[in-house]
Amino acid sequence: MNTLNILFTISMAAWFISEFFYKNKLKSSKDDKKDKDKSTLNILWLAIPFSIGTAVICSYITHFPIVKENWMMYLGELFIILGIVVRYIIIRSLGKFFTVDVTIKEDHAIKREGFYKYMRHPSYAFSLLTSLGLGLYLNNWWSLILAFVPPFLAFAYRIKVEEKALVEQFGDEYLEYRKNTKKLIPFIY
Repeated sequence: MNTLNILFTISMAAWFISEFFYKNKLKSSKDDKKDKDKSTLNILWLAIPFSIGTAVICSYITHFPIVKENWMMYLGELFIILGIVVRYIIIRSLGKFFTVDVTIKEDHAIKREGFYKYMRHPSYAFSLLTSLGLGLYLNNWWSLILAFVPPFLAFAYRIKVEEKALVEQFGDEYLEYRKNTKKLIPFIY
């Protein structure tokens, strides 16, 4: 096993452990307003492991490379690491307002600093960057599609549910914020 494969294995373990930690430790409390979450956490926990598993299996049983050189694996690993690390930083920056289920805290406020100045869902964006990195690391078109599309669709649904709750809570203030920011990719989408 070469250094890149070892780094990949460690980063995949870190990804799983961090997400498992978030799921189990960063839940909303009984006092929080969370009635708008229509099982989006369950959908994410089905979509993401499914996409990882099928992408890896597909890379072993099909040969449909994105490029012929190994640089794609390095780029993929870079995206995986960036996604995990920056998502952690974003979650820490939200502090008590970050929960794994769609929740509005009693003293909730719209965050507009840092990444939130440019996009409304940076935590999801960097999770998707990790998924994209997996697909690129596997250097297989089918794996790339399987690694990225299911999580993207799950997050798209989650964003719809979350934004509905935010509009109901903050009204025009959130609508104005939404006009000035993008969902996942600054200045683009």
